[in-house]
Amino acid sequence: MITKADKTKQFIIEKSAPIFNTKGYAATTMADILKATKLTKGGIYGNFGSKDEIAVAAFEYAFNQLRQALQFLVSQEKTASGKLLAILQFYRNYVVRLKVEGGCPLMNTAVDADDNIPFLKEKANKALKELLGSLEYIFQRGVDNGEFTKELNVAKEALLFFSIIEGGMMMSKVTDNPKMLGSLLDHLKEQVISRYKK
Repeated sequence: MITKADKTKQFIIEKSAPIFNTKGYAATTMADILKATKLTKGGIYGNFGSKDEIAVAAFEYAFNQLRQALQFLVSQEKTASGKLLAILQFYRNYVVRLKVEGGCPLMNTAVDADDNIPFLKEKANKALKELLGSLEYIFQRGVDNGEFTKELNVAKEALLFFSIIEGGMMMSKVTDNPKMLGSLLDHLKEQVISRYKK
């Protein structure tokens, strides 16, 4: 059963996640969180011991929104190529689908944390490994069922596939030009349709 305290904690996380994801850890203040939640300091600190705890919970929440949205689309597809194409379509409409504003929580947190915020860097690293592992699984499934060529280096392709998507998002965001991401996604789509096949 969800308690009132649990609901308040979740409320704080949901209100804080867009702030951390948009402004970053250093620029997000407790005043920002108080303003967004309209709670007192006691209401915040009665649920979280520090800004660090809120930041971790906010990242986990934002990343979980990304994970769930991706999993839903991927689970609708039966083939490995269908799953990869669903991922590409998801990122093509990523800004529209966002449940937590500010862009990709993984990319934002990885850049924000770098070597200065080790506890957030560790969370981002774990999330990255999870996404890469899921991609490797899809590629391996395609190889195992004869859909993709046996010569495919599953780990290398998963890394390249995800790097192109994240790099495309970063370049599109910096230049305010979504066509950059679109072009790279088109390239990956061609790879899925032709190069990976037997």
